[in-house]
Amino acid sequence: MRVSSVPETGQTISNPVIPGFHPDPSICRAGDDYYLACSSFEYFPGVPLFHSRDLVHWTQIGNALDRPSQLRLPPDAPSSGGLYAPTLRHHDGRFWLIVTNVSSGGNLLFTATDPAGPWSDPVRLPGVHGIDPDLAWDDDGNCWCTVAGVSQFRIDPHTGETLGEPRRLWSGTPGAKAPEAPHLYRIGDYWYLLIAEGGTERCHGVSIARGRTPHGPFEPCPANPILTHRGTDHPIQNTGHADLVQAPDGSWWMVLLGVRPGGGTPGWHVLGRETFLVPVDWVDGWPVVGELSLVMPAPAWPLQPGAAAPGRDDFDLSELAPYWISLRHRPEEDCTTKERPGWLTLHARGGSLDDTDVTFVGRRQQHHACRVRSLIDPAHGRGGLAVRLDEQHHYDIEAAPGEVRVRARIGPLDSVVASRPTPAGPVVLRIETAPVPTLNDARTGPDTVSVGIEEPDGAYVELASLDGRYLSTEVAGGFTGRVIGMFASAGSVHFDWYDYQPLQR
Repeated sequence: MRVSSVPETGQTISNPVIPGFHPDPSICRAGDDYYLACSSFEYFPGVPLFHSRDLVHWTQIGNALDRPSQLRLPPDAPSSGGLYAPTLRHHDGRFWLIVTNVSSGGNLLFTATDPAGPWSDPVRLPGVHGIDPDLAWDDDGNCWCTVAGVSQFRIDPHTGETLGEPRRLWSGTPGAKAPEAPHLYRIGDYWYLLIAEGGTERCHGVSIARGRTPHGPFEPCPANPILTHRGTDHPIQNTGHADLVQAPDGSWWMVLLGVRPGGGTPGWHVLGRETFLVPVDWVDGWPVVGELSLVMPAPAWPLQPGAAAPGRDDFDLSELAPYWISLRHRPEEDCTTKERPGWLTLHARGGSLDDTDVTFVGRRQQHHACRVRSLIDPAHGRGGLAVRLDEQHHYDIEAAPGEVRVRARIGPLDSVVASRPTPAGPVVLRIETAPVPTLNDARTGPDTVSVGIEEPDGAYVELASLDGRYLSTEVAGGFTGRVIGMFASAGSVHFDWYDYQPLQR
């Protein structure tokens, strides 16, 4: 029997539904409201949380781990370390979030009555070993935690105690590497175990199995993988790490991560792994995933646009908006809007973006073509704007009294590629990204990064145009995407405003 959830409204939506570096999505529904959490890796605050009423338009409502008592990353925690793969669930009137801190603390569980926060301090699970933890409850009240591998623990979610011995479960297609991202669901007469496999690169995929109990034995779906774009030239690649949700009208949907590579061979993705949406049908007791595309049919219900993050921040509030992220921690004494009202003040810790403890505040790049501008006063220090992937891959424009300079760090190579005298006083710094048109040359990079300043009359002076492929995961490795932000490398610097605008190219 086929139960269809594919809408036929004539309307379309754009994928990804949450663009930019928002990987490993986990979703739950409470009434008519949907909530979604993503990985945040080495950034603080941790685990961004989103709300939607239509599965299409998402508004960030906070970060689950926004206090030092919840998240402490060592100063030397590596990039692409930190927080991996949360699972977000609504059970027994509460919201539950479980996540792995691979740099310090292992598996941690948090609860809240309101997903916008505050969230509790962590319950530690020292007996649960493995990443990508999942939570599910059976009818007897047992709480099952399933982790990558795939193995399963019965736990007391209130104390973190492990109850009994772990069980090995179905681990995906024989020969497929990296069975991970498990999610366990009770749907009808079966328990379904959804996993990712094949690694989080081009061979990524989603597979599923079912059994009569939460610990199996599990029968694999004969159509596995139920979603993958491996071996295709589809514009969305690396598809996997999925989660399922049922809408109030009975339809089923899947959120998952994917990337949008650009340029020639092998293709480079620069925004990180993004969150996509796709409908799911049920055929003979198995989920059948609809066509995943950049433009797809809209859900059957009225769409309710959310509140997008504003393009400009004038730093007039006492606290930073939830979309601002920093590296590993954010001491208030080093980052504040209270010292100079209407300005963001950054006090330098590390000497440059090469250092793990540099003072940095940024936003995820969410569009392939965008323009970022900021007015900086470097009278008592040195700092600027940077496009960051990690400590060894970033482009910076740095202002000091009377001078700006552009620096490129690409692996072991470090070069000042341009400099220019500037008048005393504040200066507007500017970074633009633009996709490169598809050419016959297979070596064409994905985009260019233009770096420069604005003259007092608003004229743009480009100081350097840099190849964007070197700020991509395919070059740098790791699991994150670009973040464009402000930094201090010496003394104290003040930023009057920051403006992020998508561009039509």
